[in-house]
Amino acid sequence: MVRSLAPFFAFAAAYLAAALFVTNSYYQLIMTLVLVWACFGLSWNMLSGYTGLVSFGHAAFFGLGAFATVLAQVYWGVSPWIMLAVSALLGALAGVLIGLPTFRLRGHYFALSMLAYPLAMLYVFQWLGYPEVTVPRVFDRPWLYMQFDDGRVYTVIALAMLAAVVAISRRVERTRFGMALIAIKQNEAAAEAAGIDTFAWKLRAIALSGAIAGAVGSFYAVVILVITPQSVFGMLVSAQALTVTMFGGTGTVWGPIIGAAFLIPIAEVLHAELGSYLPGIQGVVYGLAIIGLIVLAPEGMYWKARDFLRARRSAEAPAAEAAAAAPPASPAAARTISDEVVLDVRNVSKRFGGLKAVGRVSFQVRRGMILGIIGPNGAGKTTLFNLLNGFLAPDTGEVVFRGENLVGQKPNRVCRAGIGRTFQIMRPFKRMSVHDNVKVGAYVRAASEAEAEALATHAVAAVGLDAIAQRPAGGLTTKELRLLELARALAGQPELLLLDETLAGLGSQEAAEVVGVIRRLAGEGVTVVIIEHTMQAMVQLVDRFLVLDHGEVIMEGAPQAVTRDSRVIEAYLGKKWVANA
Repeated sequence: MVRSLAPFFAFAAAYLAAALFVTNSYYQLIMTLVLVWACFGLSWNMLSGYTGLVSFGHAAFFGLGAFATVLAQVYWGVSPWIMLAVSALLGALAGVLIGLPTFRLRGHYFALSMLAYPLAMLYVFQWLGYPEVTVPRVFDRPWLYMQFDDGRVYTVIALAMLAAVVAISRRVERTRFGMALIAIKQNEAAAEAAGIDTFAWKLRAIALSGAIAGAVGSFYAVVILVITPQSVFGMLVSAQALTVTMFGGTGTVWGPIIGAAFLIPIAEVLHAELGSYLPGIQGVVYGLAIIGLIVLAPEGMYWKARDFLRARRSAEAPAAEAAAAAPPASPAAARTISDEVVLDVRNVSKRFGGLKAVGRVSFQVRRGMILGIIGPNGAGKTTLFNLLNGFLAPDTGEVVFRGENLVGQKPNRVCRAGIGRTFQIMRPFKRMSVHDNVKVGAYVRAASEAEAEALATHAVAAVGLDAIAQRPAGGLTTKELRLLELARALAGQPELLLLDETLAGLGSQEAAEVVGVIRRLAGEGVTVVIIEHTMQAMVQLVDRFLVLDHGEVIMEGAPQAVTRDSRVIEAYLGKKWVANA
């Protein structure tokens, strides 16, 4: 942890040294505001940067902290030192109260709904009779009320706050908390399938984000001395947090710091020099920054620089790594299919309006079995998988796993019950390494970070990706991505694996390698249900077929019997297959 913060400590030392030589009060204020907005940007980053849910409403938490601090001193004489903690608690509580209804929305609906909260609070405080509130001056021991004649003291306090927020952010990044948030950002459905309770983690994120924003707003009020509803709840406040973070780079502690250090001095100096002639010049600066960002570095300056450096290192990497993803060639263990029914699907049906996607499907999967589900496009295969692991709720029927009916359970709960899942369309967490992708899947079983590391390492090796474990998932081949998804599902130690077209997009040799991995996993005791169109591989892999057509089961049986059945030929295989069988 300390080593990871070493670059920040170097930055903080240099910044402090520079601040101590600044005597002009206005420039002292700017140096303090850079740190304030960096902290506020990190608050926004805690929710929006890590989860990808864009918030236009973080001014709600910031403004609550500011008004709570000033009004507490005005009416009750409470010190801002105390109100820093109280404002953080208020921000956390507001975050939970806002998140409970708002996280039910997605995309731009979420962003716009967040905008409503600070705007509502702005009008509420105006209606309550607080168009402008001044921090009372204290002349007897003013330091008890965070009042100092030397503006450099505020810079030191702000730097200490920034250090604390950076430490919290780095801690979050390196634990289950941060890994869950980043997984949610990059693919929420895959995160749910890996056992992450996405709603609960988002609530934790907005509570922590609101706490940081509330504390920052509290300190800001003391520094500025006079606040208005517009100055702490206005749209420009949320826009500043969003802009400095996006400019520097979202999802990293350095992004808000880079953005604030670059944009805040420019905006403040222009406002001071040209504000009387060009009102709103700060908004122009932020607008131009966003336009430049979209053109030159859509993910922010930090990621642009990091990707450039990684590309250079990758070009210099040894060519041997290119062939590193071959799965281990050890033979599969002999499999035993027991009489124990692991999964019992009973009369499951699902309609979308007038379309019958799945109609009264029933089948059983015994421990140790590899069951193949086949059928033409649109037969309802993926819909059936979504019904089995909680992404859809059936209209009728039961999905019984080890004696428990899973109907109505969320995907993360289904995963915790012991069912792993891969997807037809690959869903890697592209910014994470192969190892970290798999580690996300391990958290569903791991009680500690060390255990999650061990489970992830074992799963990565089991599919033959250990040589490229530290490579970013965004640069993998199709075969490597298929194996990555398999490893991520395997890291949760499932009893049953649902594999949705795991061989799609692979050449014959690549498909044979992946089939070998699946066969070996089945030999180690994992029960498998697989959807696939590659019949040559499926006939060699599965113990039984379940054939769907128009959402209904038209046959179930051994591969040899299924591939020769006239109903299957008519629905799916075609006469050419039978002629060559």
